[in-house]
Amino acid sequence: MASKKKSWSDMTPTQKKVVVAVGIAEMALTTWCARDLKHRPKELVRGPKVLWGPVLSVQPVGPIAYLVWGRKR
Repeated sequence: MASKKKSWSDMTPTQKKVVVAVGIAEMALTTWCARDLKHRPKELVRGPKVLWGPVLSVQPVGPIAYLVWGRKR
């Protein structure tokens, strides 16, 4: 049986804090990756920089993929 999706008002205070913390972490990581992408020379990015921009908007996979595969050392 499929479980009913919880609304914000159904969540406990702890669950709400976790959701907010994860959201803040995702925003911070995405912002950091976007700034890194903007300032990193194209020679140090795997693939076209213009394609990594939209990838960063796919949460939470995009920023993690950029950090793992998108940057050259």
